Order: sequence, then C-alpha cells, then structure tokens
Amino acid sequence: MAQILDPLPSEDPADVVLCCYVNVTSKIQIARITNIADWYFERVVFPGQRLLFETPPAANLEIHTGMMASAILSDTIPCNRLAIDSNGNQRSSEPVGSRAGSAGTEGGGAIATAVASD
Repeated sequence: MAQILDPLPSEDPADVVLCCYVNVTSKIQIARITNIADWYFERVVFPGQRLLFETPPAANLEIHTGMMASAILSDTIPCNRLAIDSNGNQRSSEPVGSRAGSAGTEGGGAIATAVASD
C-alpha cells in the first residue's frame, strides 16, 4: 500500500505491518501515531469508516474523539493488535473484543480486535 503523503521511515517491507482501524462510534475521530521517530501520521476517521494503513510494528495508534472545538485522547492501541494480512484476516492472537492494552474506553475499534461503541 502506498503512503504518498507521509512515507514510512523504513523502506524494508519486513519492517511494516498492514493495520485496520474502524470507527464504530457516532463521533468523528482523529487517528494519530506519534511514537515513531522521523514520521508523523494523522488521519480523520468518520463514523463507520475503515482506515487501512501501514506502520512500523512498534507504533501506537492514538484515537482522539472530536467534541465541539476540542478533541480528547480516548484510546491508545498498539498497532500490532490492529495488524491484518493482505486478505484482511486478523494477525493478532488476542481474542475478539479484547480491550487489554488500550488506555481508554471511548475509542472505536479494529477489525476483529479492540471494538467499542459509544
């Protein structure tokens, strides 16, 4: 998958994972990765939208839920929990619906992982 706007810091395909996050809330969210040096990732995720992205395995996806004129950090999800294979199948071994490792409760979700609703 090509990321034209913010290229990954590593060009080695073995150093990236394909991830999927789904906003299952009724609110607009901002998905952001800030813990990878020399790389910045931020996308708006509308209610019901599926976000596919490539990232280094050590990345953490921050989910900021939009309110009137502000946004609140509502979840932090390790990207290795959001990893899928090229067919869209979950790569994480954690059970469906598990929230272990997530900081918040209003986040959104991922295909077959970290799913929550508002």
